[in-house]
Amino acid sequence: MSVPTSLDVEQARPRLRELTVVDVRTPGEFASGHLPNALNVPLDRLVRSLPELRPAADRSPLLIVCDASGARSDSAVRTLSSHGIPASSLAGGTEAWAAGGHALEYPGGGARPRAVWAMERQVRLAAGSLVLLGLLLGLLLHPAFSLLSAAIGGGLVFSALTGTCGMAVVLGRLAFNRRGAGVRP
Repeated sequence: MSVPTSLDVEQARPRLRELTVVDVRTPGEFASGHLPNALNVPLDRLVRSLPELRPAADRSPLLIVCDASGARSDSAVRTLSSHGIPASSLAGGTEAWAAGGHALEYPGGGARPRAVWAMERQVRLAAGSLVLLGLLLGLLLHPAFSLLSAAIGGGLVFSALTGTCGMAVVLGRLAFNRRGAGVRP
């Protein structure tokens, strides 16, 4: 079965009941609002979840969702495709869905919890802070501390070239990115 690699909000909305929505953001991001009936399978757990996702894809097409950048959903679509599971990415992600005036759900059906920053924003804050810290310590204590800034810069280049991000994996394991999401499957 051939499925498009990307759907925009207006293409996905009328088909939402026939799609299995898989949100690949961290549980903390998922808890800050997600598409109706979405399953939370963080990108770092995607390969481990293939046994559950394969039958879901056989029942209905998969729609993969992340934040506005689409980097994680595009990566998930490529990973699923390499394992023979067709899937589409939601262009613009959860942010485009909400911007289109469509409702988001929250775990437990409760009120909107305190929002967790998108992973990309968390990575930018952590990387920028570490670069500044390395430069400051290099000026004040010892020039060798400047190597911290070089290491972060090298990590960012590696991340851009490979489409992976070790810092995002580490940040995704922090408690505020894990709380209250009710992870399924």
